[in-house]
Amino acid sequence: MAAQRRVTIKQVAREAGVSAQTVSRVINDRRDVSAETRQRVKAVIDRLGYQPSYIARSLISGSSCTIGVVVWGLQFYGPFQAFLGIEQAANEQGYDLFLRLTQAITQDDGKALIKSMLSHQVDGIIWAVPESGQNHDWICTAAHTLPVPIVFLSMRPRPSLHVAAVDNRVGGRIATEHLVAQGYRKVGLIAGPLSWWEAAERRRGWVEALEATGLPADETAVVEGDWTPRSGEQAMYRLLERHASIEAVFVSNDQMALGAMKAARAAGRTIPDDLALIGFDDISEAPYLVPPLSTIRQDLDALGRQAVHKLISLFNSDDQDNHADEQVSPMLQPELIIRESSGAIR
Repeated sequence: MAAQRRVTIKQVAREAGVSAQTVSRVINDRRDVSAETRQRVKAVIDRLGYQPSYIARSLISGSSCTIGVVVWGLQFYGPFQAFLGIEQAANEQGYDLFLRLTQAITQDDGKALIKSMLSHQVDGIIWAVPESGQNHDWICTAAHTLPVPIVFLSMRPRPSLHVAAVDNRVGGRIATEHLVAQGYRKVGLIAGPLSWWEAAERRRGWVEALEATGLPADETAVVEGDWTPRSGEQAMYRLLERHASIEAVFVSNDQMALGAMKAARAAGRTIPDDLALIGFDDISEAPYLVPPLSTIRQDLDALGRQAVHKLISLFNSDDQDNHADEQVSPMLQPELIIRESSGAIR
C-alpha cells in the first residue's frame, strides 16, 4: 500500500482559491485576511488534514519563524515563570524558540550570544537577562545596529528601547504601606542584590512608603541577600542582631522569605505576633507556609507574553526604531496578596 503523500500549502491554496501567501497569513493568524477568507482556508485545512511545514512557511514568509531568547537564572522562580510565558505565547503565535542559557554576561559573552542568534536566522531576540550595574550598557547601544528587533525583559525602561517590565517600585511601596497600615513603625528590608535594577526599585518603594508616613528609612535596617532561601535566613539573623526591636520586614522575594521565616523562628520570634513578614512574587507554595505568606504578586506569565507580542508587533512594523519611545509598553502593575504572615489576618 502506497504511503499517503503530505498535503502541501499549494494544494490548500488551490482548493481554497487563494494564494499560498494568504494561506500562510491564515496559519500565522495575521490580521490582514478577511473573516470570510480565513474561514474558507481553515475549512480546507481541516478537510485535507494539512500540517504546516516549517521550511515551507519560512520560504513563503521570508521568515525563520524563530525567536531567539537569552535567559539568565531559570533556577529562580521569576525568570522561570517569565520564560514559561514567552514559550506559551510564542507557540500560540506559531514561532519556535532558539534558547541560550547564561549565568553571567560580560560584553564578550553577550556578543558571542548575539552572533549565535543571528547565525541561526532568528526573526528577533528577547534579552531576558537582569540589569545589574552597567552590564546592559553595551547591548543597549548595540540594539540600534542589530538587523533584527530586540525586546528587553526586566530592565529599566529607556525611551529608545523596547522593554517589558513589572513596576518593582510600586510593588515595594505597596508591600511596605501594607505593613505600616497594620500599625508597625519599625520596618526592615531584606533586599535582593542592590546592584540589580529590580532589587533597587523594590528598595526605592520601601523608602518612599516609609518617608510618606514620616517614618525613618534607616539604612542599617537594610540587609542584602542574593534571592536564595539561605541568603534570606542569614539576612534575617543579621537584621535581628542590628535591630532587636524590629516589628516587621519586607523581604524582596518569596524564596528569601522562606529563609527569613526559618531564622525568625530560630530566634524565638513568632510570625506574625512578634514579627510581621511580607514577600514578593507569590510563589505557588506561599499559601501553604506556616503561617501563609503575604506577598506581592507579579504576573510573570503576562510579562513573558508581553515581550513576545511586542516583538511580533515589531516584525510587522515598517520602522522598528521610529517613535520607539511611543511603542514602549507600560510597566505591569503588581498586586498585594494579604495572608496571615503580615498580621492583617489573625
